Amino acid sequence: MRDRFDADGDCNSDIGPDLERRITDAIGTAPTALTRLEGGMIGSVVRADLADGRAVVAKVGETPLEVEAHMLESLSARSALPVPEVYHASDDLLLLEYVDGDTAHDDAVAVDAADHLAALHDRSARGFGFERDTLTGPVRQPNPWTESWVEFYRDHRLRHVARVASEDGTLPDELGRRLEAVAVDLADDAQELLAEPDAPGLIHGDVWTTNVLSSGGEVRAFLDPAIYYAHPEVELAYVDWTATFGEAFFDRYDERRGIADGFFERRRYVYRLYPLLVHVLCFGGRYVGELEVTLERLGY
Repeated sequence: MRDRFDADGDCNSDIGPDLERRITDAIGTAPTALTRLEGGMIGSVVRADLADGRAVVAKVGETPLEVEAHMLESLSARSALPVPEVYHASDDLLLLEYVDGDTAHDDAVAVDAADHLAALHDRSARGFGFERDTLTGPVRQPNPWTESWVEFYRDHRLRHVARVASEDGTLPDELGRRLEAVAVDLADDAQELLAEPDAPGLIHGDVWTTNVLSSGGEVRAFLDPAIYYAHPEVELAYVDWTATFGEAFFDRYDERRGIADGFFERRRYVYRLYPLLVHVLCFGGRYVGELEVTLERLGY
């Protein structure tokens, strides 16, 4: 997610005065200092320096944090992607390994990230989806196992968020109709909007600048995932839209797994519709205009 909620939004809740006690009760060691960190799309994020010399990251908020813990643990168990260790997880408190790193990424980091994500995308499953629903920021991602990628993306990504945003009043009716026209055409091979991949691939789902920590030309950790099994191109399109990495990333990924013709010319814009819808739902504003521009680019 690329923006913050306003101070009164669900995604930026204040740190409660009992956080120190809750951390102590959860892991048996009292914090000696609490420092607010950047981020916090699904809660407030704090570095807690502990009396035993360790540092942990504490997240609190109204969105169920157990889901994030499950996603991080799934990535750790199913891949070699570097993610922080989970020390404690409940719906309203998440304690993670503190990973020191920067969010200013050079070409060396971009190449390393491409290697990590290419390896992650090689992890496959019996279909598109996941064994449970996940989250992107505060927004639910329904993940029923689906044989067709085009069907999954159409029904459980575009149509799902478009419906929620329409009911919320953040998606104008006219844009909703244009999005539905795209959804209808996704299954029409003649339109060449999307293609089925050879196999599903596990994706991180939210790779943008502040969700990657790096140091010394290498990625130290990927944070705040939004995982499911997908066409890996949807991950590449998100990296492209957020400008997290540039040509060095895509050149290296192309060497490792290949990027099919037509991705940069057309499909990346089809995939851009999903995060744009999520941002329209959460933030409105300029993302409504960006969604309209993307639809126009696709001819809708």
